[in-house]
Amino acid sequence: MGIKFNGKDLTVHNDYDIIVAGGGPSGIAAAVAAAREGVKTLLIEQSGELGGMAVTGLVPAWTPYTDGIRIIYGGLSKRVFLETKAKMPHIEKDHYDWVSIDSEALKQVYENLVNEFGVEVLFHSIVCDTVMKDERNVQALIVANKSGISAYKANVYVDCTGDADIYAFSGGEFEIGDNGEVQPSTMCFTLTNVDEDIINKEPSLYGGNKKSAIHKIIADGKYNIPDSHLCISKVGPRTYSFNAGHIWNVHSTEPSEVSKGILEGRDLAHRYVEALKEYHPAFKNAYLVQTAPTLGIRESRRIVGDYTFNLDDYLARRSFDDEICRNHYFIDIHKSAKENDEWHEHSDNRFEHYKDGESYGVPYRCLCPKAFDNFLVAGKTISTDRITQGSTRIMPCCLCEGEAAGVAAAMAAKQENVNIHNVNTDELRQTLKKYEAYLPEKH
Repeated sequence: MGIKFNGKDLTVHNDYDIIVAGGGPSGIAAAVAAAREGVKTLLIEQSGELGGMAVTGLVPAWTPYTDGIRIIYGGLSKRVFLETKAKMPHIEKDHYDWVSIDSEALKQVYENLVNEFGVEVLFHSIVCDTVMKDERNVQALIVANKSGISAYKANVYVDCTGDADIYAFSGGEFEIGDNGEVQPSTMCFTLTNVDEDIINKEPSLYGGNKKSAIHKIIADGKYNIPDSHLCISKVGPRTYSFNAGHIWNVHSTEPSEVSKGILEGRDLAHRYVEALKEYHPAFKNAYLVQTAPTLGIRESRRIVGDYTFNLDDYLARRSFDDEICRNHYFIDIHKSAKENDEWHEHSDNRFEHYKDGESYGVPYRCLCPKAFDNFLVAGKTISTDRITQGSTRIMPCCLCEGEAAGVAAAMAAKQENVNIHNVNTDELRQTLKKYEAYLPEKH
C-alpha cells in the first residue's frame, strides 16, 4: 500500500522489521541488540557519524561505570566502554570512573559494532514526521534526505532521537524541563599542545575546586565567562577536552534557539581559550583543535510512559520486577540562569549521592509510551520526573536502555499482534543477562 504525505505519493521503503531513529548511544545499542536477535534493522542518523554527544558533541568523559565496587553498566554498554578505553593507552587499566573519551576511537567502536551485527545505517537523514496506522500505531516514518522525502516502514520502531521526535510527531503528550525551563547547554571543545608537566603540578581546573584558575578568570571579568562549570579530560598526548560553560534558554526542539546557542557557544569556547592562555601557564601555547559540531543538550522532552520513575524511587534505591538495568549516578541538574545569578556555588552536591554499592533499577515500563503500541523510547527522554532525568540521562545508562529496547523491539516484532506493552519482561531480562547485563535477582 502506498503512502501519501501532504497529498504527495511517497516512495516507501518497507524491507525492515525494526527501525531505530537516532545514532547516539541508545540508538546504536538498540539497533545492534535488535539485529543480534535476528531481525532486519535500519538505523537512521541525522549526521554523518555514529556516537551522539560523545562524538558530535565532544563530551570528554564517561560518567562513572561502577557503583564504587563493581561495573554495573553491563552488556553492550560495558563492551563499548572497555573497547574504547583499550584504544587509549594513557588510561590506567583498572580505571573505570570518569574515564576520558577519544571520540575517534569511540566512533570506530560503534561502527565496528553495527557492521558486526549487520545493521543497515542511513546517514544524513532526519525523521521529520510520522504517518499513523491508527491512534496507537505508527504506520511509517517520514524521512528527509538528499533523495527528498520518503517513507520508511517497519513492524516496530525505537525512538532514540534525544528529543522523543517520533513520540511527539505521533501526538504523544510530553513534559519539558521545569515549567518549560531546561538545563543549560554546553559547547564542548578540544585543545592540544598543552604542557602536561605544568598541568599536573597546578591545582585541578575542575570548577568545584576553589583553587581552580576558573575562579580567577571569572573574578577578572575580562573574558565574560558565565560561571565556574568546567570539566577537563586528557584524551591524548598533550590534548585535553573541555566540558565548560553554560548557555541558557536553548530548547533543542526550537531550531532558532539551537542556532543562536551554537554561535554563542563557539564564541564562548574561544574566550575560554584566551582566558586559559592568560591565567594558566600550561595553556600558554595551547591550540584550539575543534569546537563540537553539535551543541551539548542535557534536557529535552520527556515521554509519558507506563511508569514514571520519580524522586521517591531514587531516594529509596528502588528495585523493580521489570528493571532492565541499574544506575548509580547522582542527580545532576545544572543551574538555571536565575540560580546562577543568585547562587555561585558549584551544583554537584544539590541532591543526595549514593554510597558505594548502592543503585536503583530502571523499569522497562519507562521505555514504553502509554499511548502507543508499536514503538519504544530510549535515552534521555524516557518516562521520568524532571529531577531524576538528571540521573538517567547519562551515556552508560542510555546504552543499557537502548540494548533493552532493541531486544524488546525484536521480541515484539515477532508477535502475531505487535504490542510492546505485552513483551514478557522475565524473558527480556533473561536475554539481557545472557549478554552480561548487571541485573541482580535481589538488590
